[in-house]
Amino acid sequence: MPPPHQQSNRSPSPSQPSGKSEVSDLKSQLRQLAGSRAPGADDAKRDLFKKVISNMTIGIDVSALFGEMVMCSATSDIVLKKMCYLYVGNYAKGNPDLALLTINFLQRDCKDQDPMIRGLALRSLCSLRVANLVEYLVGPLGSGLKDNNSYVRTVAVIGVLKLYHISASTCIDADFPATLKHLLLNDPDTQVVANCLSALQEIWTLESTTSEEAARERETLVSKPVVYYLLNRIKEFSEWAQCLLLDLVTKYIPSDNNEIFDIMNLLEDRLQHANGAVVLATIKLFLHLTLSMSDVHQQVYERIKAPLLTQVSSGSPEQSYAILSHLHLLVMRAPHIFASDYKHFYCQYNEPSYVKKLKLEMLTAVANESNTYEIVTELCEYAANVDIPIARESIRAVGKIALQQYDVNAIVDRLLQFLEMEKDYVTSEALVLVKDLLRKYPQWSQDCIAVVGNISSKNVHEPKAKAALIWMLGEYSQDMQDAPYVLESLVENWDEEHSAEVRLHLLTAVMKCFFKRPPETQKALGAALAAGVADFHQDVRGRALFYYRLLQYKVSVAESVVNPPKQAVSVFANTQSNEIKDRIFDEFNTLSVVYQKPSYMFTDKEHRGAFDFSDELGNLSITTESGDVVAAERVEANDKDLLLGTTEKDEGRGPSSNGSAYSAPSYDGSFAPSATSQPLADLAFSNTPGQDPSSSLELEDLFGLDFSVGTAATPSPPSLNLNAKAALDPRTFQQKWRQLPISISEEYSLSPQGIALLTSPHALLQHMLSHSIHCIASGGQSPNLKFFFFAQKVEDASTYLVECIINTSSAKSQIKIKADDQSSSPAFSTLFQSALSNFGLP
Repeated sequence: MPPPHQQSNRSPSPSQPSGKSEVSDLKSQLRQLAGSRAPGADDAKRDLFKKVISNMTIGIDVSALFGEMVMCSATSDIVLKKMCYLYVGNYAKGNPDLALLTINFLQRDCKDQDPMIRGLALRSLCSLRVANLVEYLVGPLGSGLKDNNSYVRTVAVIGVLKLYHISASTCIDADFPATLKHLLLNDPDTQVVANCLSALQEIWTLESTTSEEAARERETLVSKPVVYYLLNRIKEFSEWAQCLLLDLVTKYIPSDNNEIFDIMNLLEDRLQHANGAVVLATIKLFLHLTLSMSDVHQQVYERIKAPLLTQVSSGSPEQSYAILSHLHLLVMRAPHIFASDYKHFYCQYNEPSYVKKLKLEMLTAVANESNTYEIVTELCEYAANVDIPIARESIRAVGKIALQQYDVNAIVDRLLQFLEMEKDYVTSEALVLVKDLLRKYPQWSQDCIAVVGNISSKNVHEPKAKAALIWMLGEYSQDMQDAPYVLESLVENWDEEHSAEVRLHLLTAVMKCFFKRPPETQKALGAALAAGVADFHQDVRGRALFYYRLLQYKVSVAESVVNPPKQAVSVFANTQSNEIKDRIFDEFNTLSVVYQKPSYMFTDKEHRGAFDFSDELGNLSITTESGDVVAAERVEANDKDLLLGTTEKDEGRGPSSNGSAYSAPSYDGSFAPSATSQPLADLAFSNTPGQDPSSSLELEDLFGLDFSVGTAATPSPPSLNLNAKAALDPRTFQQKWRQLPISISEEYSLSPQGIALLTSPHALLQHMLSHSIHCIASGGQSPNLKFFFFAQKVEDASTYLVECIINTSSAKSQIKIKADDQSSSPAFSTLFQSALSNFGLP
């Protein structure tokens, strides 16, 4: 039999209440101590207050103790006062009726002899945030602004701002902004002045949208008398207040250059401040003041270099990262100024990876003819780092420097050494970089190909690296003896290759190799085209059909399209526009620099892309059947499938065959017209009425692809009837989306006319609705748009759910389909593809 239950001897922890009984016990004990003046009563109250605050902190509802806590607050013990104010502030907003009980004792405390209690009581009174109690705030705030103690005045100034947000009209009617302006220019305490400046900026900025007088008052804050008065007192201000003042001065427009120099001379010593925020705020001001003075602007770069480098090495890793982010922005604008200080950006062994990564970007940016050798030598040391992401970044940094045309000879030798290292990730990164180098410096092909030819494709597993290797096999197949046979082995393993990027490169590489070494590549090309035509991925299938039709039309035209004479790439595309960089520079000393994007991209939801939404369907606009946008219903979701990026898409493919029966057309190096001479647009893979199949399908016979017997590139789907009046509420959609597996994941192309119409997503919703496909949610902004569609069968009401992510820049759409009836998913996919591809077409 089981052993008898033994009762635990442990007493419950004060932070782990036993339930309602403990709250009742606390209530009775507080009631006994209320008004007690016995010795030790305050100590007993402290213990009880600590238990109440502990319970409140862990989420236990102790609002039942409100009356007893207020009664026990009648004491001169400041610790008890603080705990009581904390309790009152926590429950007052959610319980306006209870908050009314606190007004009397808080107003009484606002007149206490102890200035600390007066300040705490006033802060708690203003923190109640209850609209129907604002009439009780005006009197204490007016007294607080005139209080003899600076702490009380400091609290009162912030209380005015809180009152404005509760009731702006009450604040303006009490003429509090004028009082704050008087304190701003006359109060001896700098913290009071700083609080007045912050509160007035916020109040007048908000009021200026509706009041011309407020707009004029806001302009007076950046007038010469106010700015000079505050600058002359800047050394008395706290660090936070100095940053606030320096930000204000950036909005001031000096009358001439002499005034600019006076301001800069006055603030020169702020560059030596120990606080990094003050240093950055000063630098922002100097850069802003000298934008129109190019010579002085360059001198400012020289002057701010030493303070920034000092801040990088003397602060915490977080501060170092923030300073480095600003340094990186400045280096991109004036790399030559920081070129001699490159050693400051060498990585230290004990630095976190995010700092090391940013330092690698700095080394890349400051590299020039004089320091390239030293920087590349240092970067090569990092390639053996135990931190694999940092090792990858260091190899990429070497490649970036090589693309800047600095000492290419030595860098190419280093990259070729990376290819010989027995580390998969090093080889993979090096292959990608060698491909880019050959695109820019084709004269190095002999040295690079000699090393690349020794690399087995079986040892390269990363898609980008394998794609780079395949590109080199096709581009330089005439110099690589085994290129046709390596490509043939890759084609034979077509089904085992899961990356569409690799399969696309393989198709192109085999085509290029065929034009250079036709006898050896004929078999591989036939197998590759056959596998590509049968591939499930839209782009792969499309490219294979395109190549096939080119060859069918004329081999010489196919070569001119696929393998034309190439010129060296002079400049690689920059991922960030100059306009964006300038916008970030304008927001110097803000999070924009750390995030490397303008503030509107991460603060306003309407500027977020389709992949920046949270994992909730409710953040998208819920649409009705007619396509009209209505209020979004909040639907909780944790399904990661809802908002995956395009790089995470499933690359599902159908079966393909690449048997030995397939062969490419013979090619002897002299181009001749193919058996058919009809226009490319008229070619088809099925018999054309009035056309002799034996003559028009000669190429099909050579490939072993018997299209003439009715096997089309895309099989005709079974008939599928959709319900035009289908209905599905968002919550049901969300539940189904979470439960059902992904049936199909594909990439479709849209017509240029359809992309042009996407300036108004409503047009797409109406178009899909005409095909009985309904939109339940949509969101995003160009170039990334996201839609959720659903459809239902007429016969059995089976539901199809679709996530459609459209990139208007590439005219591609990523589609994920989930279905109640998995067997009919291909038919629905074909129907959806047909509807989407016809969008915008007449």
